[in-house]
Amino acid sequence: MNKIRVVLAAAALLFTTATAVQAQAPLKIGYTSVEYILSQMPESKQIESQLKDYSTQLRTQLDTKATEYRTKGEAYQKGASTMTDVVRADKEKELQNLQNSIQEFQQNAETSLQQKQQTLLKPALDKLQKTIDDVATENGYTYVLNSDGASPVLLHGPKDGDISDLVLKKMGITPGAAAAAPKVSAPSVAPAATPAGASKTKTKKK
Repeated sequence: MNKIRVVLAAAALLFTTATAVQAQAPLKIGYTSVEYILSQMPESKQIESQLKDYSTQLRTQLDTKATEYRTKGEAYQKGASTMTDVVRADKEKELQNLQNSIQEFQQNAETSLQQKQQTLLKPALDKLQKTIDDVATENGYTYVLNSDGASPVLLHGPKDGDISDLVLKKMGITPGAAAAAPKVSAPSVAPAATPAGASKTKTKKK
């Protein structure tokens, strides 16, 4: 199963914030790195920890299923030659059902982990959006663009247009203080050992 990777700016949020400006006011555009700000927020460590715990629970359940499949598979291989056709067919059907169950659980676990991450991230992203709105209003920015991603909205901009540190300070966070904070990424829930025969199923620095 492919390892689930979700970047800090998950959910494809494009923080494009428009602020009220007077008719004659000049257009002022700022930009920020959502990924960078989230990595500095104390919530990121808590989210990472909760995702790890949830992933461990799913992995434990998956390992239990894998162990059952492996044990029954080995028993089948040892006794297949002495089984009647009816018993052999029943055992093979049971193994196939277990294998299908494992594959289905892996798929559901991936979806569940992604949904869990989105749920955990939402309060932090809502807080970030509100702070960006406040900073943009206070500093006269008409629009604020997100500079993250493989295809960032911002292709070029002056340093004084970067409001990332202003947003962090507005939150009471010292910029750069949590530079080593882990990325909020959803861990893999693949089993420790896939049973035989079962289908296997950039942070900007400011």
